[in-house]
Amino acid sequence: MENILEFSFPVEGRSFNKAGDAAARVKQLLKQASIPSPFIRRAVVVAYEAELNMIIHSQGGTLRLAISPEQLTIQAVDQGPGIENLQRAMQEGYSTAPREARELGFGGGMGLSNIQRNADHLDIQSQQNEGTVLTAAIYLEKAASVS
Repeated sequence: MENILEFSFPVEGRSFNKAGDAAARVKQLLKQASIPSPFIRRAVVVAYEAELNMIIHSQGGTLRLAISPEQLTIQAVDQGPGIENLQRAMQEGYSTAPREARELGFGGGMGLSNIQRNADHLDIQSQQNEGTVLTAAIYLEKAASVS
């Protein structure tokens, strides 16, 4: 499967004032590409939650967007510390967000579960003290049939 469009957005760890910037760019690009609204909504939820997880839990990383005729792939690659217990992290409401994030209204423990709910396929690879690679795919055929 060949990607037609690829974009990359840097995400700074602890940059709460920039939270949502990359997801907003994803939305803008998908609108410009005339992607159906249900697809855009799901993609923006995935991008936003992945971006927030990098801001809250890592030293930063990169959010990547790839569009092919079949699907959109959103990949978040961060620099450490990794997810200690992925099974627990997938549970709604479970959070390891620091106090700083919670005081700003972030870190409610819904990020990974929201990503899973909005993606057709989700893969998370995480190593302690090395980082996490989250790859979510949304299939265009499914999104188009919802509209």
